[in-house]
Amino acid sequence: ACSPMDLSELLKEGTKESHDRAENTQFVKDFLKGRIKKELFKLATVALYFTYSALEEEMDHNKDNPLFAPLYFPVELHRREALAKDLKYFYGEDWKEKIQCSEATQQYVDRIHHVGQHEPELLVAHAYTRYMGDLSGGQVLKKVAQRALKLPSTEEGIQFYVFDNISNAQQFKQLYRARMNALDLDKNTKERIVEEANKAFRFNMQVFDELDKVGRSLGEEAQDGGVPVHDGKGDIRKCPYYADKLGTASPSCPFHAAVGLARQPLVQLVLAACMAVAAGAAAWYIL
Repeated sequence: ACSPMDLSELLKEGTKESHDRAENTQFVKDFLKGRIKKELFKLATVALYFTYSALEEEMDHNKDNPLFAPLYFPVELHRREALAKDLKYFYGEDWKEKIQCSEATQQYVDRIHHVGQHEPELLVAHAYTRYMGDLSGGQVLKKVAQRALKLPSTEEGIQFYVFDNISNAQQFKQLYRARMNALDLDKNTKERIVEEANKAFRFNMQVFDELDKVGRSLGEEAQDGGVPVHDGKGDIRKCPYYADKLGTASPSCPFHAAVGLARQPLVQLVLAACMAVAAGAAAWYIL
């Protein structure tokens, strides 16, 4: 049972508003809908690589600090090497020469280094918000990315989301929270950790906004092996699906069929419930 003064509970309540704002950024909403361009996904992976490189460097430096040591799980959690594999998949063997840290990501990285070197107890906020999110909503985004970008079923390109050394994510998260709640921290330090977690949210949202701006400048990507879908506007005879159906007994457009189905009250209720669950789960990732 958790106490209202447990750090995990304080973080949950103290970052609720940041959760709501983060899950409503345009980048995250588009991602959840599968509207993620490959080039943008690659840039997001680059941002994660620099972020986790900084975080794990500072965690390694503070692995013996009693205010952080109980949360040091390098084998189970560290993501830098997994991200390196993803970048090699997307950019090739010389990936290190092709990537650079963006302005928003650099601000996040600088804050992590400052905390690790001057206020190591606040590393708890960054580690908790990142890794617990990866084990929660991050698993939803893994499936979305794999499907939307037509990535291999062997999980190349999404190794970041794969935790080979954690057999049960739910049990591990319970262990992590218990370790965190057992840290010898006074009330003031707990409050500072909650404040730092909210800063972590803001840094992430700045990265998302930066990616969203880049995304708007990218051209529309052709879907490999796909057929353009009628958007419900203009002459239905220009719909490629309609053209395929010409000469059949009852030509129809999937777009209009889908719209008709979506107008059914029961279907709307189910869709709303599914979106609520997906958004709630993904909120963990966007910490």
